[in-house]
Amino acid sequence: MTTATVRMREWYEAEIRAAVQAELGLTNVMQVPRLTKIVVNMGVGDAAQQAKLLDGALADLEVITGQKP
Repeated sequence: MTTATVRMREWYEAEIRAAVQAELGLTNVMQVPRLTKIVVNMGVGDAAQQAKLLDGALADLEVITGQKP
């Protein structure tokens, strides 16, 4: 796991999970809904024919997801 992933997990477990549990009135931590998969889709339009624009789009996607597509 990257440090960003670890920080996000710690933030979720410390703050978000408790807030969702209280908002939904759940009594058990295991009842809180969890994310199983996140899908990121990006349309590039005219950049598909222009390599320079496509490189910029790929760089943006890499920054957003933390992964190289």
